[in-house]
Order: sequence, then C-alpha cells, then structure tokens
Amino acid sequence: MIKNLSLIILACLLFSKTHSQEASADSAKIMGEVLLKAYEQNKQLKQIATAVNYIGQPELERYNDMSILPAMNSTPGVRMEERSPGSYRMNIRGSTVRSPFGVRNVKVYWNGIPFTDPGGNTYLNQLSYYNFNSIEIIKGPAGSLYGAGTGGAILINSMPPIQKKEINLHYLYGSFGTNNMDVQWNGSNDKARNVISFSHQTSNGYRDHTAMRRDVVTWQMQVKASKRDQINFNFLYGDLYYQTPGALTKAEYTVNPKQSRPAAGIFPSADASKAALYQKTGLAGISNTYQFSDRFDNTSILYGAVSRITNPTFRNYERRREPHFGARTIFHWNPKTKNDFLRIVFGAETQQGYFNTIDFGNVNGHADTIQTNDDIRNSVISFFAQADLRLKNDWNITAGLGSTESYIRITRLSVPSLLPQERTYRNELAPRIAVSKRLISNFWLYGSISKGFSPPTVAEVLPSTSVISTGLNAEHGINYEAGVKSSWMRQRLYVEVNAFYYELKNAIVQRRDASNADYFINAGSTRQKGIESQASYQFFKDPKAKITYAKIWISYTLYNFRYNSFKQINNDYSGKKIPSVAPNTVAAGADMDILHGFYANLNYFYSDPIPLNDANTAYASPYNLVGARLGWKKQLTSKNLLEIFSGVENLFNVTYSLGNDVNAAGGRFYNVAPGINYYIGAALKLL
Repeated sequence: MIKNLSLIILACLLFSKTHSQEASADSAKIMGEVLLKAYEQNKQLKQIATAVNYIGQPELERYNDMSILPAMNSTPGVRMEERSPGSYRMNIRGSTVRSPFGVRNVKVYWNGIPFTDPGGNTYLNQLSYYNFNSIEIIKGPAGSLYGAGTGGAILINSMPPIQKKEINLHYLYGSFGTNNMDVQWNGSNDKARNVISFSHQTSNGYRDHTAMRRDVVTWQMQVKASKRDQINFNFLYGDLYYQTPGALTKAEYTVNPKQSRPAAGIFPSADASKAALYQKTGLAGISNTYQFSDRFDNTSILYGAVSRITNPTFRNYERRREPHFGARTIFHWNPKTKNDFLRIVFGAETQQGYFNTIDFGNVNGHADTIQTNDDIRNSVISFFAQADLRLKNDWNITAGLGSTESYIRITRLSVPSLLPQERTYRNELAPRIAVSKRLISNFWLYGSISKGFSPPTVAEVLPSTSVISTGLNAEHGINYEAGVKSSWMRQRLYVEVNAFYYELKNAIVQRRDASNADYFINAGSTRQKGIESQASYQFFKDPKAKITYAKIWISYTLYNFRYNSFKQINNDYSGKKIPSVAPNTVAAGADMDILHGFYANLNYFYSDPIPLNDANTAYASPYNLVGARLGWKKQLTSKNLLEIFSGVENLFNVTYSLGNDVNAAGGRFYNVAPGINYYIGAALKLL
C-alpha cells in the first residue's frame, strides 16, 4: 500500500510540471488560500502554525448531500463513524476510544457558540448536512483557547457566503428509501441579513432496525447596528429519531451482517426492546461584536440550550433532560508598535448545566420501574490568553495559555440516603507555543508544543452501568509537533505534512461489563506517534477546453498508537495497540468540470485493519471504498440556477464494519456499513 501511495504522489508531481505554465488558478478552489478562524488568527491555511483540516463547499459537494461523514474522512487524522443512520462518533487522533457513542473529548463550536454542552457531550447528529457551510478541524490539544480537551476542536460555520436575496431548494432520493430535502431563504439589505432553513431527512435504513428521521429548523440573523457594532442571532431546533440495531458477534456478522442484535441470554433483541433514540434539541444564542477602536474589539456570546433524550435499549429505558446555558467573550488587541508586530487575544468562557437522568426497566419498549434517578449539576469555566508576534525575516511566534475548572455534583434522588457525589477538576495550566518560519516564498516550516487536559464527561462519570464514578481522574499530556506547508506552481499545488508525538497520562478508556454496559477507567499512559499529510493539485482552468477545470487530491495518515503502561488486575496491556485506531488510511480523488455545465467527482478511501480490544485479539477487516458523483448545472436565467446530480457509493459492494464497539463483552464489536448504494438529486436557486 505504501508503494502504491508513492506512485500516486510521483504521478501527481510529474503531471504538475506539464501544466505549470497555465494561467493562474481560481483562488476560491485552492486550499492554501482559504482564510481560517482557528486560534482567532484569520490566516491562510498554510500560514497557521498548527495542524488544521479545512472542509468547504467544494469538499462537501464531492459526495452525497446527506452526511458530512465522507468529507470528514477524506482529511488526514480524522475518522468519523456511523454505527447506524444518525448515530455519529468522531475520532480526531484516536479520541474514539472514549466514545462508545456520541461525540466526546472534542470541543465543537457552531457559529462561534459552544455546541458542546457543559457535560462534555456534543449532539453533532442534530445538525443536517445543510447546516454546514465550512468546517475547521483543529487537531491536538486546543486548551490554550478552547477549554479543556485532548481530542481537538471543531469550528462549524453555517452561514452561506452569498449576501443577497435568494431561495435555495434541494431534494435527494437514495437507496434504502432515503429522502433528504432542504428549503432555505436568504434575505438581506444594507443593515440586516436573515437566513431561514428547514431540513427533513428520512431513511428506512440499510440494516434491520435502522430507520431514521431528522427535522431541523434554523434561523440566523446579522444586524449592522452601527459602523462599529454588529449583532448576530442564531436559533436551532432539531427533532431526531433513529433506531439502534446493536452490535454483532463475529459469527453473527459473518452469517448475516445486516441483522440487528438478536436476543442473548436474559437480554431481548434490539427489535423486541424497540431500541431507539428520540432526541430533541433547541438552542438560541446572541452575539455582539463591537469595535472600540481600529486596534481593539470584542465579541461576546450568550446562549441557552436544552436537549431531551429518550433512549430505550435492550438493558434499560433512559430519559434525560439537559438544559444548560453559557457565555463566551473574546477580546482582540493590536497595540501600537513598530511594524505592528504584536497581536493579543484574551477572554473567558463559562457553561452551567442542570441535567436529570432517569433509568427505568424496559418492557417491550416501554418504561417500567425506576432503577435510578439522578440530578446532575455541572459547570465549566475557562480563561485564556494568546499573543501572536510577527518578527523580522518571516518569523512568527504564537504563545497561548488556558486554564479550565470543571465541577460535577450527582444527587441520586432514587436513593435518598446516599449523599451527593461531587468532584472538582482543576486544570493544570494548558500552555501552547508555536513557531513558524517562511523559508522561501510560500513554503512554511512550523513546530509547536502544547499541553492537554481533559476531565471526564458526565457520560463517563455516570456511564450506562449507572455506577457513579467520581473517582475517575482527568487525563493530561504533552504534544510535540512539527510540519511543513507549501503552495507551489502559482498556487496550484498545495502540500502539507506534519509529524507529532503525544504522550498521554491517566488516559480515559472505555470497557464493557457482562451486560455490554459501558464504563470507564484510567489506563496509565499512552504513546501516540503519527504522520499526517495531504496534497492537492489543480491542473488547469480553461473555459474553452473540453475539461474546463481539473483537480486531484490525496491525504495519507500513518499512526502508531500504543499503551505505554496499562495494567488492569491480571492483564498487562503495555505495548498493545490502542483500539479503534487504523495504522494507515488513505483518501484520494479527482474533481472535474466539463463543458456545458457537466462535472464529475471521483473518490477513494482505504483503511488498515483496526484493533477492537485492548488485548489486540480481535480486528476489523481492512477495506477499500470507491465512489463517484456526476452532475450538470444550467443557468436557466440570469438569476436562476438548476443542478441535477447522481452518484454511487461503495461501488464494489464491500462488506465492512464502521463504528465498531470497542472492548465489547462477548465479542459484540461489529456494525456493518452500507453496501453499494445510489442517489439522485436536484437543486434550484431562485433569485
């Protein structure tokens, strides 16, 4: 596989020389020219001295307009999983080891608003495909600016870039009875802009007991109160339902990978227990950006949110109510200095939650006797500061420091005699220093050192075993990183390579008991080493040629993640591979625009075998995926645009497991992914 990768890269470079004399490329389609908000720097991707993946509209539109998953997985160091339609997990440099379900240990912001709740969970599945306009993925510890966490941060922007009146209509129909539609109205004038959208998605599922439905309404408003003052308002309401089929043993997976979990011992089948998740989330936030002077400004955000979750499973029937609110304020200061070499960012963020979780017995999908009833009070407060120095000879230094304190208190109402259990996690300071140097034109070398700190989430302190685990300690470690970023050949060729070494202590890892309920322990220390790389090349842009635009791209990830010291009772896992992490992954593809409005996107993905338990005695099989999308765009009038497209995924009908259940009891590791599937859709823009 390494040999094949080398041949691909060599072919790209040889072809690039052939076309290096073409006219300048469209900067909107060049990765290195995009301005990013990561670490509040507003720089081009190649100028940011850290590992950041960027996904914009061109990357999202290579795939199926149903899920961001394939676009996320096309970037190095990221593995997004889906155990069944709507059931997401997110892995940035191995963080899935803490996430049996959901998104944890990754801080997510939606339009600047904290989308991760104070309990540490992120309901990323509450957003539809059409709620993403661009995504920035910060890899490695980001506590110097984004609060505690060792799994990175994700910045989501959902506001469309076009600021004029228009209506956008989208509809898609696909295999497994999938329907996905979106209606968006964009209205603007000199002082205000409104974007209102409604998305509706349904699917019968590609596996037994995997039907899903999602409805999302969003409203975004920007108001220019004055030349110095702008107010933003964001509202989201999502209603999500999906069935959970349960993981299979190797024998069950081999016989029929599409079956849902059958009855086993005293536990009923997924179908008999009506295992599913009902999730409703509402969020409203308001922000104000005020320009005190040309050199000093502030953005402050205040938000409130509530999630209601009902989750019947084969073990129990859970109801959760999770209201919370929070605020974030950021100051930017450019003190008057010679050559304006200094920029300072500082601020704070706070969140407060008032959760309640009740577990019942599950009798044929209906709540029975109360097992536990817990009130959960959780709070997080962070302070951060960062200085950016621009020195002579193209040297740049970024120094940041963050401090986060989190608190959790659990009161078991169902056992009045039990005293409340509480724990405060005080952060060791989380510093980050990054240095970059432009060696030659458009060639940047950088290095960074950052410290990570991640307290356990509410779901880890109170896992599905219902055993309160306030004795669980926070994990922390230091990440060393170096890399190069460059755009060559008149900005046509973008290349990025980074290497990191991350040693994590008290790593939080997931285990499962005999009933397959998850719980968490501290696993001593881990050593995580990796190389992440990506390259893209735009061949030409000639409106008179048969192929008016063409681009190839590739990303490659090499990981060696192992337990350094991990002993549990009589088991010694020291030196074993950390489960859920593939040693090698490759994503590649080609984008082409053809005469008369036709276009084509081809894509490929490969994953190595993945260890599924701490002992490394079980592995998910390696797999290769191939897909394609073909489309046609037609300007109907000067103001109206029509697009028709169709595509295929998993072209060779590969059977593979996506979203494996790590360390599952009884070897129930496997959740099959969709086989070959097709889609067709249309989009209409009306001005």
